[in-house]
Amino acid sequence: MNQDYIADFLSYLELDLNYSDNTIKSYDNDLSKLADYYSKKDLLKLSIHDLEKYINTLNDLAPTTVSHNISSIKTFYNYYIKTNKISNNPSDALKQPKIGKHLPDYLTEDEIDKLLDIKIETPFDARNKAILELMYGTGLRISEVISLEFNNIDFEDCIVRVVGKGSKERIVPINDYALNALKTYINDYRPSMLKKSINNYLFLNNHGKQMTRQGIFKMIKAECDKKHINKDISPHTLRHTFATHLLMNGADLRVIQELLGHSDISTTQIYTHLTNEKLHMDYEEYFPRK
Repeated sequence: MNQDYIADFLSYLELDLNYSDNTIKSYDNDLSKLADYYSKKDLLKLSIHDLEKYINTLNDLAPTTVSHNISSIKTFYNYYIKTNKISNNPSDALKQPKIGKHLPDYLTEDEIDKLLDIKIETPFDARNKAILELMYGTGLRISEVISLEFNNIDFEDCIVRVVGKGSKERIVPINDYALNALKTYINDYRPSMLKKSINNYLFLNNHGKQMTRQGIFKMIKAECDKKHINKDISPHTLRHTFATHLLMNGADLRVIQELLGHSDISTTQIYTHLTNEKLHMDYEEYFPRK
């Protein structure tokens, strides 16, 4: 019975709300754990005390994970309120855990120089350098990078046209380092990476097809390992690094917001915390009276 409830809810997410497969799987995972915990109870008859008891079992998890579980549960019961299967939402009184502001990791200028210092001996070296130069030089999201096609790059005007979140298009300048790396990759190496099929995606994997998120993630990890950069680096780290370096060198926050494609300036303001943190560290290190 409980699995039927979950299946009906997931169908609603897919067909009515058009949620992505990954989002639906995430809801499924959260709700299935709740159903397993109360395998002998009807989910639609649980009380607030039942739900609080279950949430308390998640205390060893990160606050963000607990918060996600609570959100999934609330959305689940809200759906059954809408369909008139229940008259009261037992999850209304669930309290979200306090989540401190997480300052995103970023690379120093020395670390970036190391990461981008790639000796080009193979097509994959050329591709990797082009990807890394582009990501650091533009702050593009990984989803935007893997979706790039030839017509997105304007070499004459030195810009990339990006379709970001919410299908919003933005224009981002490209620096000379990234442009030169792209030209080398496209003109000298990309043709040899094509297999039987032809496509317009800029960055190709070893099968001659569009690169995946996982492929770029693994590539960045491997390059960091080679350069002995001992930080937990992800593709998003390069986006954070792009924004942080701009702000540290005097760029206006509104300009950074536009370049990153943030709809709300408050999202961009996280980078002011990073620069303030560095200010305090430098003060402690260099001020003569200690």
